[in-house]
Amino acid sequence: MQDRNFYKSVLDFITDESFQRWVREKEDLSNWEEWTLENTERAKLVAEARQWILAMRVEEDSVSNQETQEALFLTWSKIRKSNSSSRITRLFQANFFRAAAAVLVIGLVTAGIYTKLSIIETNSNALNQYVVQGDSNGLIEQINNTDKPQLITLSDASSILLQPKSKLSYPKNFKGSIRKVYLSGEAFFEISKDPNKSFMVYANETVTKVYGTSFRIVAYSNQPNVEVLVRTGKVKVSGVQKSLANASNEVILYPNQATRFERKNQVFEKILDLTRDESLLQSAKSIERLNFEFRDIPVSQIFATIEQAYLVSIDFPMEKLKECYLTTSLIDEPLPEKLKIICASLGNNTRYEMNGNQIKIISNGCK
Repeated sequence: MQDRNFYKSVLDFITDESFQRWVREKEDLSNWEEWTLENTERAKLVAEARQWILAMRVEEDSVSNQETQEALFLTWSKIRKSNSSSRITRLFQANFFRAAAAVLVIGLVTAGIYTKLSIIETNSNALNQYVVQGDSNGLIEQINNTDKPQLITLSDASSILLQPKSKLSYPKNFKGSIRKVYLSGEAFFEISKDPNKSFMVYANETVTKVYGTSFRIVAYSNQPNVEVLVRTGKVKVSGVQKSLANASNEVILYPNQATRFERKNQVFEKILDLTRDESLLQSAKSIERLNFEFRDIPVSQIFATIEQAYLVSIDFPMEKLKECYLTTSLIDEPLPEKLKIICASLGNNTRYEMNGNQIKIISNGCK
């Protein structure tokens, strides 16, 4: 079998045994998820191939793998001859997808090996988690290969702490009424409030929808569960795929609540008392433990708290600000907004400059 980096068609994917196991059984020994997210065009092919695999579920003990591969090849060949390329690209449209599934059935029956076909009803309002799409400028893909969290600031001023061995894909600029990002791994989100533009995080088989809040998502491709923990605000976590038997495949979470999504069975476990879940408590990071409610606190101490939470370095004029104290709440605010509030509170033309994890405060002292 050729190197998957040279796969150019859907047929290349659906005849790959490890790809089939990943789609059907969530077995990702070949790191298909991470490999998929490395390239936008590749992700589109993978998403289309996934639909073909999910549309056809043949009992593995009823036919040999060779027969399955031959049937897939013959069926795909017939489809390519009877449909123009433009029509094939419309696979994701509901009517054509059903027709394509029917063609698959006919092809398998003709080959004499058809045993069972299961149509997966997908949520028409949710993108497949493997379709990586962005604005006209494409997506920025941030991969954390270090041993420390990395701070990412989005165009809407939302801030994200991306944990090691994790990847975030996001557009340079958000367009339209929905802000979408794609996560593989673990990250802590603080979302800038915008009631007109909901924020959605696609991670494995889940999508988390928020308007302005802070929460943590753990969604590694090689782990059986997806975890979402809310620190402030409210989120709705849904399964990307919805079956007729489980149409209400979603959960609403409020502060200090969490959910654990079992990927194999597509089941949510809602956790109302975090103190009873030791694994969630132990996995909490500094930013989740620290208190951002300040009452008559030296500004230098506030900066120290921010440095500890976000793993950034803040350079500020100590002498000019040594007598400055603040009373303010920075809860449920992304990092850029926290800095704006501090600068506005200090006044006297105080402002900040931010370059990666380096922050500089320019000030003539407090007013």
